[in-house]
Amino acid sequence: MQFQQLQYFVAVAETRHFTRAADLVHVAQPSLSQQIKALEKELGADLFLRARGNIALTDAGEALLPLARRILADADTARHEVQELAQLRSGRVRLGATPSVCTGLLPDVLRAFHDRYPGIRLLIEEGGSHDLVRELARGALDLALVVLPLPTPSPALTTVELLREDLVVVSSPDAPAPGRGRRTVRIPDLEGERLVMFRHGYDLRELTVAACRAEGFEPDFAVEGGEMDAVLGFVRAGLGVAVVPRMVATRSGRGLRVTPLARPGLHRTIALAHRSDVAPPRAARELQRMLLER
Repeated sequence: MQFQQLQYFVAVAETRHFTRAADLVHVAQPSLSQQIKALEKELGADLFLRARGNIALTDAGEALLPLARRILADADTARHEVQELAQLRSGRVRLGATPSVCTGLLPDVLRAFHDRYPGIRLLIEEGGSHDLVRELARGALDLALVVLPLPTPSPALTTVELLREDLVVVSSPDAPAPGRGRRTVRIPDLEGERLVMFRHGYDLRELTVAACRAEGFEPDFAVEGGEMDAVLGFVRAGLGVAVVPRMVATRSGRGLRVTPLARPGLHRTIALAHRSDVAPPRAARELQRMLLER
């Protein structure tokens, strides 16, 4: 099995078209088709169902695709690792993080990293923990900041707890204070509030909804489906209240009333994750060290 054959196979799988795949990998279409056939012969199974105008993966092709993507991603990582110059003068780090972590934790750390290593490119991908775990597993990220516990435990990942953060309630100063103006808000107080809620798959959404249901009520959504910046903007506009991390409320608190949750409150644990079977590249390891020592 040749590395080039896997590149051709993934290109056809993603485009579902031999000619477009050949253009994508800059090779003549007959050569690409010949290499795919050679790969199928070596594996002893057809990888594609070929019908006029319709290319589909066989069961064997479906099984090979995630493995081929991981092999190509690992090779790409190895290439960048080898190409890094001495003393981290060049390279890249692919870091995934939930949007709230991007807003609250990362700016100061990334600024310090960039000041120390200006030649390192920082590639940031925002997403929910479930999406980030999947991207780590397929080799598309070097590191990810995720919320524990993971949505689906993965023995292929190593996680290190970074911080435990309180959640708070934010509201518009022009609207009535939640919890009847008390210094703290209890979860049952949210039963009478309209909530500005994050999109499905957002860790904070699942945590808030679960806390409300544990108190015996379904939360009432004024607006739902937003990312962090949108949620904070809707709260400022007086559309409702939201439960957000304290770090985000502190950094983005202008135009917001911040009310702590009464004990025991709500908390979340942020962890730094990477694949267990592949060491992060050198630049990623340095960012990892700075995050853990922040």
